[in-house]
Amino acid sequence: MVTPHHSVPARKADGITYLGNEAPWSLPKTTFLCSRKVPAVQVLKCYDWAIAMRDAGNCVMLGAHSQLEKDVLHYLLKGTQPVVLVLARGMKQQLEPELLEEVSKERLLIVSPFSEKVKRVTTETAAARNEFMVQQAQAVVVGYSSSGGSIDILLRRYSGSVKPL
Repeated sequence: MVTPHHSVPARKADGITYLGNEAPWSLPKTTFLCSRKVPAVQVLKCYDWAIAMRDAGNCVMLGAHSQLEKDVLHYLLKGTQPVVLVLARGMKQQLEPELLEEVSKERLLIVSPFSEKVKRVTTETAAARNEFMVQQAQAVVVGYSSSGGSIDILLRRYSGSVKPL
């Protein structure tokens, strides 16, 4: 079920659209990245990491595009710490009820570095979103990176600030 509209107005600044309380944007953020295909052994490590970040109250920024990233978001949203969700498309006009609820609690900030004309996620927008998140984060944690995949290629440019799980 999708709500007709978000109750919080989106704000645009410096080419970025923000929906929700912008306070998490100024916090130290850890970006979480993970390839779409993940070995089973890494899945539990990612869940444990998400729970540890949640319990520590750390702000995590992620895309929630792959299933594992969606699962990590699910674990994070069980806590009270701030979370930043970065879209690989323009700002959604409709939000899932669980996201809208967290935005209304002022603990979830949804960010889009794309024009509202970008309606679909593509390989290119996902790669651009991931690079944007790496550039905005104080730390980057990688649940798993497929050799030669888009995350692997991105991380080669930022190897000094990346921690694998």
